[in-house]
Amino acid sequence: MLILISPAKTLDYSNPHYQEFTHPDFTNDIKTLVQVMKKKKAQDLAELMHISENLAELNEKRYKTFQKEFNPDNSKQALLAFKGDVYTKIDVDSYSKEEFEFAQKHLRILSGLYGLLKPLDLIQPYRLEMGTRLETKKGKNLYEYWGSKIAKAINEVAKDQTIINLASQEYFKAVDLKALKSKVITIHFKEFKNDSYQIIGLFAKQARGMMTDFAIKNKITDPEMLKTFQQEGYEYSEPFSSAEEWVFVR
Repeated sequence: MLILISPAKTLDYSNPHYQEFTHPDFTNDIKTLVQVMKKKKAQDLAELMHISENLAELNEKRYKTFQKEFNPDNSKQALLAFKGDVYTKIDVDSYSKEEFEFAQKHLRILSGLYGLLKPLDLIQPYRLEMGTRLETKKGKNLYEYWGSKIAKAINEVAKDQTIINLASQEYFKAVDLKALKSKVITIHFKEFKNDSYQIIGLFAKQARGMMTDFAIKNKITDPEMLKTFQQEGYEYSEPFSSAEEWVFVR
């Protein structure tokens, strides 16, 4: 079983409590994208990514100072650096060495800049969402840039294991399903509101983090065991689910 999650825009580069690290796999692809981004001024970034002037200036600086080599002085492990809604529910501060090792085998993070990350891969600060319409020699957006590379990388690590999709639509769209060899189960979390069950963004993100954390702490490798997930009032709904779309409600 291999879990896929999205990255986060919020980053934390305080000193990590866990020292072991690995490096991203798509070295050349990352360098190519960074070179494209280095040429852009703050105003370009603001328009491209629909961000404020302050954020644009911050990211202009990030790309201008982006280093070729990744090391603990300029980078941090992905699972520890990301701090968005999903990651607030992944209790990395309490993880043991064994839990980090399990995550390293059974979790991957999709990324606009890095493609596909292992949890302990060092990443430098960045912002580049997968849905960004960044033109490169490979196409008019990042989906065309990455093509089938992400799916092929997933195939290598999954080795026909089931893929548990806990990523957002924006990010999972970067996985070329035609090239993917594994079965995919997409997980949805719904809230009962106004007499119906519906997906509410913030809660769905937090629930994805909770399920990721649940799988890591319990070292789950059989997808069926995910159906026992009952944190914060969620429970698996057989009536709302299908073989490839599992729904948890509360």
